[in-house]
Amino acid sequence: MESISYPIKPIGYIKHCHKDIPRHWSLSELEGEIVIDEDYVLGIRDIKAGNLIVVLFLFDRAVSFDMDRLIVKPPHCDEYRGVFSTCSPVRPNPIGLSIVEVLEVHDFTIKVRRIDMFDGTPVIDIKPYIPYMS
Repeated sequence: MESISYPIKPIGYIKHCHKDIPRHWSLSELEGEIVIDEDYVLGIRDIKAGNLIVVLFLFDRAVSFDMDRLIVKPPHCDEYRGVFSTCSPVRPNPIGLSIVEVLEVHDFTIKVRRIDMFDGTPVIDIKPYIPYMS
């Protein structure tokens, strides 16, 4: 298969002052902000306090992926697993996903709860959280 490059430009970044970051958003009550670049501010106009949003971000501090990392041992697990069945930050495409609760939106900043990203982490997209309905 031919390798194709897809340009991804961050739309903002994560801002907070926490030192210890939980390994997953579902374990976090930490608060922080998503700071949106000025070019994209109109895109957040309908995000409101109380919303849940999906934040896609780059694992910009993860070690480089190589094929030896297709099988990993998660820190909370006693067995090795395929990387695609884990939340490991070391992946072929270092993209993370977290679901956070919106606390407040002001100008170009979205204040959120359930932060599991490092301060300065590049945000590449935000989507509404829509629960599954059968």
